[in-house]
Amino acid sequence: MTDQNLQGLRVLAVHAHPDDESLWTGLALTHWARRGAEVTVVTCTLGEEGEVIGDKYQGLVADRSGLLGGYRIAELQRALAALGVNHDGTTGSARPRFLGGVAHWRDSGMAGTPPADHPRAFVRSGDAVVDALRAEIAALRPHVVVTYGPDGGYGHPDHIRAHEITHAAVAAQADAGEWTPARIWWCVTEAEKLEAGLTELRAAGEPPADWRWPLDGELASVPASSVDARVLGSAEDLAAKQAAMVAHATQLWVADGSAGDVIDTPRTSSDGAPVPFCLSNLITQPLLGTESFTLGERRDGDSGLSGETLDRLDCLFAEGR
Repeated sequence: MTDQNLQGLRVLAVHAHPDDESLWTGLALTHWARRGAEVTVVTCTLGEEGEVIGDKYQGLVADRSGLLGGYRIAELQRALAALGVNHDGTTGSARPRFLGGVAHWRDSGMAGTPPADHPRAFVRSGDAVVDALRAEIAALRPHVVVTYGPDGGYGHPDHIRAHEITHAAVAAQADAGEWTPARIWWCVTEAEKLEAGLTELRAAGEPPADWRWPLDGELASVPASSVDARVLGSAEDLAAKQAAMVAHATQLWVADGSAGDVIDTPRTSSDGAPVPFCLSNLITQPLLGTESFTLGERRDGDSGLSGETLDRLDCLFAEGR
């Protein structure tokens, strides 16, 4: 890294649901915040259609009480605090920030499912959602925006919609001559690093009880040739990401040897291997110390930033292609 001090730089992460910020970009967000950047996560929905791990809170899911979205607000608040982002300037606490306000748009569910037909479904958000994101950009004045690539990372309609509105909002800002971020970065899962992590886990032994290994091609990823930059986290960064993931306990099960309110049966990883985690599908994945990104858009000229500031944006990353 050429510049450990990121004071004065502002990063906005646009994520579809609570837990996405931790899963996809938790290492980078906490890393940048620790180095002095002002980092803000905007969450587009409450994740109302999420599945729930374990038995205790199954009554929260959408086809029962429908209370999961409200519960996930608290999980998100704890995760943001663990990452050290979304600081409230008055109290110093972490505050979730929801696009358009709390529960303005709703989780659309997986592709082809009935929740996409809900009047408030995020995929049906129209032009109003672009205006809402433009308002966030105008208020926060980020130098860099982070979101998903065109396929949403693994095809989730809300992730794809987050990608669409991010590029549309930045383009509209530029066309209007208003504050325009210089870069849009897409968070991606790098195939070679994922496979290396899985190889370490497999060498260490069997997956935690009741979990399973992924089938070939089951976990979406991109080749290293598609990666333009990476964040290499410190032990402190990795611990913060892990804590943030643990905070999303209805959605993520981290095999760190602990038990909690949602899951009271601990799972433990083998010594010397990456910590494994799973979603409600119980597919074992490695918690990696690297996060990878593809450059989605560069608008250095539209941003009006000085050459010195533009050069500092490259200091967000530890290595590039």
